[in-house]
Amino acid sequence: MWSKDKILGPEALPPVLAQWREQGKKVVFTNGCFDLLHLGHVDYLEKARHLGDALVVGLNTDASVSRLKPGRPLQDELSRARILASLLFVDAVVLFDEPTPLELITLVQPNILVKGDDYPISGIVGHELVLAKGGQVLTVPLVAGYSTTGIVERIHRLFTS
Repeated sequence: MWSKDKILGPEALPPVLAQWREQGKKVVFTNGCFDLLHLGHVDYLEKARHLGDALVVGLNTDASVSRLKPGRPLQDELSRARILASLLFVDAVVLFDEPTPLELITLVQPNILVKGDDYPISGIVGHELVLAKGGQVLTVPLVAGYSTTGIVERIHRLFTS
């Protein structure tokens, strides 16, 4: 499968989810901006995928990232989506433009909702929905010292020193 084939619109996702569920697969969902892919992202996504059988990544659109983090993204949404889709442990990437991924989580109905351990379970968008449907909401440990913001700050210091 080509990585581009893993980038799905919300309308293309339901038949894929239905096929996975018919195969008895546990669907895992996570989301983020994933602006500059780094070790922390890769480790986090790999851990998330190993919690189930298929990983759906909700990816903030450029407009959504700009609202959350002024001056960003550094890479456009199609580049970010393609890079994520190229990872073997990512099964689908879906862009979302809403302030939160709640609409996408409602569409996916994941068995497992995952975020990094910098979030309390009660602070994870969609946790009530997933728990009410009998799913799990989990956090995975993050690799200390890795963040896009930290990388941007180090680059900035290199060029302003």
